[in-house]
Amino acid sequence: MLKYLEVVTQKRTHFEDITNAVQEIVDESGVENGICYLYVPHTTAGIFINENADPDVKWDIEQTLEKLIPWEDSYKHIEGNAAAHIKSILVGTNTFVPIKNGKLMLGTWQGIFFAEFDGPRDRKVIVKIIED
Repeated sequence: MLKYLEVVTQKRTHFEDITNAVQEIVDESGVENGICYLYVPHTTAGIFINENADPDVKWDIEQTLEKLIPWEDSYKHIEGNAAAHIKSILVGTNTFVPIKNGKLMLGTWQGIFFAEFDGPRDRKVIVKIIED
């Protein structure tokens, strides 16, 4: 099963918790045991798994990435969004989560986040469910 998950971001840097939306796609697939692959087909966005219980974690990640890769610097990329490209490389554009008994096998505090670095934009996440 292959699905496209639509994500609309509201600002330049935005981390959207997509855990529930991904679980809904797993539910729809009917797969009890397998793998959920997630891929972001964009060069200025990414995807990651991290804590989704404390919203300060997202803030800390965003602030640290901004310190490491500031928006304004001596970049040569003509479009002016080089920082977004670099952050996308660091965060990554794909991940996977095992599925067991129809549920994503995330840790207690883990969630799946879409990472926008050049918003606001309308984005997609490709979700591929493979049954064991």
